[in-house]
Amino acid sequence: MKRKSDLTFFQKVKRSRTLLLMCTPAVLFFFAFNYMPLPGIWVAFVKYNYRDGIFGSKFVGLDNFEFLASSGKLLSLTKNTILYNLAFILLGNFLAVFVAILLNEMRSKWFKKVSQTIMFLPYFISQVLVGFLVYNLLNYDTGFVNGILTSLGMERWQPYADPAVWPGLLVVIYLWQQTGYNSVVYFAAIMGIDGEMMEASKVDGANGFQRIRYIILPSLKPTIVILLLFALGGIVKGNFGLFYNIVGSNSILYTTTDIIETYVYRATMTDFNFSTASAVGLYQSVIGFVIVMVVNWVVKKIEPDYALF
Repeated sequence: MKRKSDLTFFQKVKRSRTLLLMCTPAVLFFFAFNYMPLPGIWVAFVKYNYRDGIFGSKFVGLDNFEFLASSGKLLSLTKNTILYNLAFILLGNFLAVFVAILLNEMRSKWFKKVSQTIMFLPYFISQVLVGFLVYNLLNYDTGFVNGILTSLGMERWQPYADPAVWPGLLVVIYLWQQTGYNSVVYFAAIMGIDGEMMEASKVDGANGFQRIRYIILPSLKPTIVILLLFALGGIVKGNFGLFYNIVGSNSILYTTTDIIETYVYRATMTDFNFSTASAVGLYQSVIGFVIVMVVNWVVKKIEPDYALF
């Protein structure tokens, strides 16, 4: 029998044909949606018009990138976007791990399934509906919160006139909607832990907290690191649906809620400037790529087994 190192390329393909066939849908997906659109990057460097097309439009170099730089808001927009995404990523993953561990510790299968379903449902709610719910809760005149405050003899709250409260509110809304969905990956990872190891720890007298600390959390570490690395790639890309549907066109709140996507949308919605939007997208992608490479390099130095490559 030939050793694996002695096999030719075609022999290796034939030997692994089942695995390669299973990978085919994923390969086709990334090829169609990630690699084929790459030539479209050229739109960011031209003054696009419909008649001439992408490669026939006039080349303008970096003029499209001056849109953000000349506005004077590039730093504040980038800062808001990154800080919100950091809160979403760090708090989101922490809560997802916490929820997954809680679900694993539940003994009642019926209660576990009901809890998973209830926590999973917010993920399927439209962002438009989420914005509608938030408005009906926080509206100054007829909002549910102000209705309770006035019934208790307290003054009405004006959140839509107070930019300082929205970073916390937006993070809470995001966590409410995404935590149930994000916990599924970690719960699946916990289910993959060797059951004999858990049983052995019980025999040795380990309590629930000790099993979580010394078995479950170390087993989840590779999954946590990989998901964090993937999430950091989009750290400069904001959640447009969440911000636009909740904040809308309330300019009073822009100082703390305006991100790159919402600003670009407002600035380009009148003339539909595809070149400017593409330039902004390329700017976000380049920064995300650099962050992923740097973080992956750091992870590789500390724990090579957890790095992406």
